[in-house]
Amino acid sequence: MMPLRLPAGNFRVKSTEKGALIFDPIRKKFVHCTPEEWVRQHVVFFLLSRKRVPHNLINVEKQLVVAGTKKRYDVIVYNTDGSIYALVECKAPSIKITQDTFDQIARYNLALDAQYLMLTNGLEHYFCTMDYEAQRYDFITDLPAYTL
Repeated sequence: MMPLRLPAGNFRVKSTEKGALIFDPIRKKFVHCTPEEWVRQHVVFFLLSRKRVPHNLINVEKQLVVAGTKKRYDVIVYNTDGSIYALVECKAPSIKITQDTFDQIARYNLALDAQYLMLTNGLEHYFCTMDYEAQRYDFITDLPAYTL
């Protein structure tokens, strides 16, 4: 897999007859190492190591319902009170981040009300804080360090 502009962890990867698998420490299992999964695992490592998010407050690849349609988010970071600190959308490095990708994470956030959004393809990263009163997101340079 290609190097990304995210901290590189000591990932557990193994080859099988069905392709490469990477161990997800949040889901506690090996998953197919697609280009998007490669980015997702780098993001998980970034959250755990650089932002000091407790392991038990990260959730990966779960279903949510947005306007009656089932969707799957990539990563959610919770606050200790159960509210959502950050919603992260991961794309494969080959996927260009466009207004459509911002619209996707904004739609997901309608159901989640996250404090922060992160959108990345592993090479480009965008961070936003939500202004619910003005109904907009404001770009910031990085996610703040997580505090309990």
